[in-house]
Amino acid sequence: MIIDAHCDALLKLWENNISFYDSEELQVNYVKWKQSSVKVQCFAIFVPDDVPEEAQFRVALEMVDLFYEQVIAPYDDITFISSREDLLSLKENERGAILTLEGCHAIGRDLSKLKALIRLGVRAVGLTWNQSNAVADGIGEKRGAGLSEFGEQVVKCLNEQTIWTDVSHLSYEGFFDVMKLADYPMASHSNASQICSHRRNLDDKQIKALIERKGWIGVTFVPYFLSDQETVTQQDVIKHINYYLDKGAENCLGFGSDFDGTDRFVLGLYDYLEYDSFVHQLRNSVSSDLLKKICYQNFVDKFPRKLG
Repeated sequence: MIIDAHCDALLKLWENNISFYDSEELQVNYVKWKQSSVKVQCFAIFVPDDVPEEAQFRVALEMVDLFYEQVIAPYDDITFISSREDLLSLKENERGAILTLEGCHAIGRDLSKLKALIRLGVRAVGLTWNQSNAVADGIGEKRGAGLSEFGEQVVKCLNEQTIWTDVSHLSYEGFFDVMKLADYPMASHSNASQICSHRRNLDDKQIKALIERKGWIGVTFVPYFLSDQETVTQQDVIKHINYYLDKGAENCLGFGSDFDGTDRFVLGLYDYLEYDSFVHQLRNSVSSDLLKKICYQNFVDKFPRKLG
């Protein structure tokens, strides 16, 4: 059983006239999903940065529609996940789908738009993509500013709504602003900078902060974030996992593949169909109890939204 905290299948569905059922353009589709051990998948709403500002929220809503119309509605065995209880009550033949937001540029400066997306099912909110927005600067913004006053309001709203605040893509200063404010911090798809020095990765200070705040960290399969080498393998992913474990992240770690969000691929880890072979390799590095935590238990234990 595997839970994956990040994919960009909705973006591909929005950009292209393809079917979620079996499109070969998708690393995550229904047929592959049912053939894999992935039990729960998070689907990100990511509005491309070339969409005009006035159209961004509309595009986010279009992706919400795609989530429900292409991922949920056609299949009796795909269940929308809203709460931890939903995760725990999945039947053996069922798969769970979670809706997330990657970048608050889609809401502009309007908190009501964020609340609307949460009502529509969003359960984790990435504050930025690489650029700046009204909430904070992304990691690609030279200024590197932290949370704005509006950004603080956003994090407080997420706390009130028991929603994950996702720091992947966020500026360095913004990261530590979030650590001070967020009740439910996570890094949905970020690796360790000590292993690969990409700007998107987390340094030891950030890793320590997430562990101390009882956050959740998803190791991602994007080759750019795994290694500086041309060929990247399953063992490179495992190096990041072992590094996080050495830093004490046993109860914080999981997977955030970023399938359908990259143009380069890990050798032997192209899509869902190779997840099982990867987990088999990981089994050689960690105990069975630890493997269970990484594959799904940590995610379930830390999922913020509960019934009642």
